[in-house]
Amino acid sequence: MPIATVNPANGETLRTFDALGEAEIEQKLDAARTAFRKYRTSGFAERAGLLNAAAGLLEEDIQDIARTMTTEMGKPVKAARAEAAKCVKAMRWYATHAQELLADERPRPEDVKDAGATRAYVRYRPLGAVLAVMPWNFPLWQVVRFAAPALMAGNVGLLKHASNVPQTAMYLEGLFRRAGFPAGCFQTLLVGSGAVEAILRDPRVAAATLTGSEPAGRSVASVAGDEVKHTVLELGGSDPFLVMPSADVARAARTAVTARVQNNGQSCIAAKRFIVHADVYDEFAERFIVGMRDLTVGDPMQESTDVGPLASEQGRADLEELVADAVGKGADVLCGGGRPEGLGPELERGWFYAPTVLTGITTGMRIHREETFGPVATLYRVEGLEQAVELANDSPFGLSSNVWTRDADEVRRCVRDLEAGGVFFNGMTASHPALPFGGVKRSGYGRELAGQGIRAFCNATTVWYGSEPAAASS
Repeated sequence: MPIATVNPANGETLRTFDALGEAEIEQKLDAARTAFRKYRTSGFAERAGLLNAAAGLLEEDIQDIARTMTTEMGKPVKAARAEAAKCVKAMRWYATHAQELLADERPRPEDVKDAGATRAYVRYRPLGAVLAVMPWNFPLWQVVRFAAPALMAGNVGLLKHASNVPQTAMYLEGLFRRAGFPAGCFQTLLVGSGAVEAILRDPRVAAATLTGSEPAGRSVASVAGDEVKHTVLELGGSDPFLVMPSADVARAARTAVTARVQNNGQSCIAAKRFIVHADVYDEFAERFIVGMRDLTVGDPMQESTDVGPLASEQGRADLEELVADAVGKGADVLCGGGRPEGLGPELERGWFYAPTVLTGITTGMRIHREETFGPVATLYRVEGLEQAVELANDSPFGLSSNVWTRDADEVRRCVRDLEAGGVFFNGMTASHPALPFGGVKRSGYGRELAGQGIRAFCNATTVWYGSEPAAASS
């Protein structure tokens, strides 16, 4: 795949970039190693000052970087601004809380006395250069939620971003440089996917984090495993959205629309499978379909647009294949089901797909097992909570889940039984810096954000004293 900015709203190639050569990659890896040797000794106050400076610059740049993101991957510009603002908040959150999150852990003296220790504690130390292989769907947020905690922990970052968002990737390197981070602390590698293995195997790279597809995750995890390097993987999702009789159905249906089409439907944590109790199925389905039909599809640069184009022509083709397979095997199209009409000649070459609702889904359909990365929802009717949970868990993925109920017993059972990295009640799944984010099953392993995220790329070092030095320094 070429490294290029191609506007998905009209298919126009705006800029192309040459991939780094071996000598240039070597220079960047050496710069990362050199930067880490000094940066690892910096204090939390110094790091926080740098990260807060980056947050301030990003806040000033929100309008421009939002338009860049929209141009490169097609999300509505209002959503791009919101993404950038979220990154600002996450940077400031980690600048404020990193020191307490990485504070030494000290067991009670009596718990280590029988081990012969006068005292002992655990200190979190940075690992080194972390390679981040990141996707295009949230081109700023996906990077910042790795970079902010990694940099605050004293690590340095190497970003291999998706090949269709090169300008966003270069912006990020420039942002941290302008904020005053030492040279080599955060670098963008404009390389294709074929270069990842050699970079990851390089001894100057300590660990890797990947957000993306299951095949990409398998590839990176395989190489990292062979090199015995730590990885965090956040892969696909096919999140269930359960609606039970006690729910506020009108609010659930409104939220369901947003949950399905956020980011033009191209989000791992977007709700994709809507599992509704028979008692409220008809009401929910009617409200949900009306909401999906009423969405404005069009130019993502327009403030009135709710759904822009898919990020690539191949992405739309993949979505069309899933829908065609389902319809060919008996699924019913309740709305949408194809390319929207009436967008005008300036957008006729764009990669748009109409918000779609399918029902009559069976286990033999690909869409029942595969992730739909676009504005297509599948709607199921169930007779009770047990059937709803069973259907929700009937997926290779387990990223997050949504449950709409006001029944306390149903809440307890869903927390206990849903196979997912998160259970969100009466609201839409979202990531937040104060809460760990990640999944189970084929949605990956490890956690980003919160304390788990900042400690993911640290060496938990046990420090043990058999006797006290003359001037012990901790």
